[in-house]
Amino acid sequence: MFPVPVSESRGTLTGKYAAKDKITSSATDLIVDESITRLLHISDTDNPYRFDLRRGALARVAGGGIHFADEIFKNKKDLVQVYLGVIQNRTIELEGYKWPLDTLIIATSNNAEFSRFLEEKEQAPIIDRCRLTYMSHNTNYKLQQELTSYSIGSQKRTTFTDEELHIDPNLNYAVSVAYVLSRMPLNDKLTPVEMMKLAAGEIAGEKSIKTLGEVISELNSDPDITKRFGQKGLGHRDLGRSLQVLLERSETQEGKCMYAGDVFKAIESVILDYVQEPADRTKFFNDIKIARGLYRKNVMTTIFNAYMDEPNAIEKDVLNYVNMIIGIDAKNLGADKIWTYRDPQTGKLVPLKIDEGFINSVEERLGLKNNEQKQSFRTTISKIYGQKMNNDPSYNFMDNNELVKAVTDVRLKSDISGTGSLIGALSNRTNEENQKLYTRMINTMIKKLGYCETCAQKTIEYFCTHDDAN
Repeated sequence: MFPVPVSESRGTLTGKYAAKDKITSSATDLIVDESITRLLHISDTDNPYRFDLRRGALARVAGGGIHFADEIFKNKKDLVQVYLGVIQNRTIELEGYKWPLDTLIIATSNNAEFSRFLEEKEQAPIIDRCRLTYMSHNTNYKLQQELTSYSIGSQKRTTFTDEELHIDPNLNYAVSVAYVLSRMPLNDKLTPVEMMKLAAGEIAGEKSIKTLGEVISELNSDPDITKRFGQKGLGHRDLGRSLQVLLERSETQEGKCMYAGDVFKAIESVILDYVQEPADRTKFFNDIKIARGLYRKNVMTTIFNAYMDEPNAIEKDVLNYVNMIIGIDAKNLGADKIWTYRDPQTGKLVPLKIDEGFINSVEERLGLKNNEQKQSFRTTISKIYGQKMNNDPSYNFMDNNELVKAVTDVRLKSDISGTGSLIGALSNRTNEENQKLYTRMINTMIKKLGYCETCAQKTIEYFCTHDDAN
């Protein structure tokens, strides 16, 4: 790769030629043609200046530019032959004249068009000179959140009656996770969630990135392109459709909010309408079930933060657990069980009371029964802490869904005598105390957590059900 200097006299850096099935399309569109206005001023008809190099889509980017050939194999064969001549000789040749063409050509095509082109054996010379790249779907859910944000749009959304439309804070995560899980192939070595986490550079229990590398290598050796890693799944256009379906729902319009819990129904309708293969439909529906479970874990975190009236309550408790298991073996730990550590974000010394009851409760929720299992888990967490804090002092372990869920469950149980009692209090608001709790949590969600009245109420209603709990 070489940097190309950009200046006013540099000319065109990038050009695009969209596929045309018209009879009128010709090689002139790509290369050059005689210019009538120039011929009027030239007495010598052999002068190469009579050819207007700026007219052709390919010629315009000569000299270090990039030419995008959209749907190249939908073009007429004579135009594809022009591409072949340019690729082969690196020059534009016309009536004995040659113009050098130092250009990168990036062509796109869908599998069906390319397969049709391959069937015509006489077109082999073109294929021989092409570098084929099978582009997979995006499999990193963090990057997908950026793409989903782009689809949702940064401008203010409105209802059909031109009233402001709110977007549930959990919508982006719910959509992104559902679509990325649909792109994760079934495999014995890794579950879809483990695969998704590792693909995003996160921790997935005891499974390592090496295991994911083995899975990808194994899948990518399959001659059937659709079975390779990331090649099959719901695409970005499907994502746009599901957001459109969500937007059109009467609940969205009446509530003036794109509630995250409703998006799964929208995705299901897109699968039913646009996915033809029964096996693929079954897999995608199962992926949505998994995505619902991950969404519910996010809701649990929100409810706990709302109950504690603090946006980062659960994050602080997760980090407290991590710091407690590191400090429990510290040499300078006194009889009062207070350990002082340096906060990597602020650099200040922070005293922390080590609560062994809290540590054991969290580990029991994680299914760790004996000391060996607990010690192994603590060692893993300590290693992650050591690796992450050097590069990212703001790392908060919130990507470890199992740990977050365990800490949330323990805190809900210790602070409010179990999740069931909170569900009961929020569901049965006949007495004044329960109504006050409900109102306070709604206010916290609206003022501090980015919810509106509609999605705050619906999120609490969803929490009070047992849907997607397992």
